[in-house]
Amino acid sequence: MTDLQTALDSASNSDPSIFVLIPSPLNGPLVWAPVARELRSDGISALVVPLVDDPHSSMPYWVQHAASVARVLNRLDSAAVILAGHSGTGPLLPALGAFSPQPVTGYLFVDAGLPIPGRAWLEDLEESEPEFGAQLREQLEAGESFPAWTDEELREIVPDDGMRLGLLAELRPRGLDYFTQPFPSFERWPDAPCGYVQFSAAYDQPSAEARRLGWAHRTLPGGHFHMMVEPRGVAAALCDLVAGM
Repeated sequence: MTDLQTALDSASNSDPSIFVLIPSPLNGPLVWAPVARELRSDGISALVVPLVDDPHSSMPYWVQHAASVARVLNRLDSAAVILAGHSGTGPLLPALGAFSPQPVTGYLFVDAGLPIPGRAWLEDLEESEPEFGAQLREQLEAGESFPAWTDEELREIVPDDGMRLGLLAELRPRGLDYFTQPFPSFERWPDAPCGYVQFSAAYDQPSAEARRLGWAHRTLPGGHFHMMVEPRGVAAALCDLVAGM
């Protein structure tokens, strides 16, 4: 049995849990694919589940996202799951857990924002990063979408040309309506242990809050998409977090 499997097994009181790796609503499944491969190569169950939504639906985005993940999990045999959310999926994790048809044994925030019940993403950003928040609101109200990253902007963060181009191909820019929809509140959350992995300095604030809350915590210095650059180390950190939780 590998060190990764030992870490995972020791964190579960029953059957080994399945890692459910969820990309940001702004990204596609490629961001998690390398980590999923590393976990599976060590015999650890891992599933990449992108968030699905229809901008023309009358349902809030968070409902669509939670329902789309639940549909995938519902096809699994009975198994406990560990929900690992990157970036903008952090605020969605309470909803994903509430909608899950499988028991959730842990929540992992990976260079991600924390839950902001009753508040919108842009509202929270304007408070935590006023200058960037004001600039983004102006762009979104002018009809622009975010993100609009270029190959050159991401070159240092994701040096591998193929992975970087794949990341760009899967970008899902969003307009003002997405960033101004408030997130829900769930009274019973958190209903399982939480952990935090920080990559970039942009997430210093939620990382510090996770530490204050006493969550299991790991720091892997790198860019925001570090799991595409050093998937083995990120896989090991996820398993180590689960063992620590």
